[in-house]
Amino acid sequence: MTLSSILPPERTLFDVTGGSKKRVLEFFSTFIAQNTPSLDSQEVFSRLISRERLGSTGIGNGVAIPHARSPHCKAPIAGFLKLDDPIDFDAVDGDPVDLLFVLLVPEEADDTHLALLGQVASVMNDADTRHQLRHSESQQQLHEVLIEAIHRHADGESSRPE
Repeated sequence: MTLSSILPPERTLFDVTGGSKKRVLEFFSTFIAQNTPSLDSQEVFSRLISRERLGSTGIGNGVAIPHARSPHCKAPIAGFLKLDDPIDFDAVDGDPVDLLFVLLVPEEADDTHLALLGQVASVMNDADTRHQLRHSESQQQLHEVLIEAIHRHADGESSRPE
């Protein structure tokens, strides 16, 4: 399973109003539940927040990868948010976050969950990809940059961390 197969254009969100970590996770939870009948927004939010309490998913360089398992998630779901303004996400480097790659996976999807997280980390650790994402000017351009980066990294191109 690849990220490109679970990240349709409609789940790539451009210039989302952030405000705070809690607001962004609430926004995503509501958004994903409205578009996925099996999911409940409160349950998704609760699982994402519970994961954040274990330790921030802010990986540095303005990127966060919120993720959670859900018994109501039938197959892995990805979403991407480019915030209009960076927010404090308690990231490991202390920098505010403006790029969020969100993953929801079925409760029992351990190997899939880890493989998808690895793919996201590889893509988001690439300085050129982050630069292109931050300079995208539309939802369509944002999605195209992501899909190109996912394919590039899936084909084994080494990432260039910042």
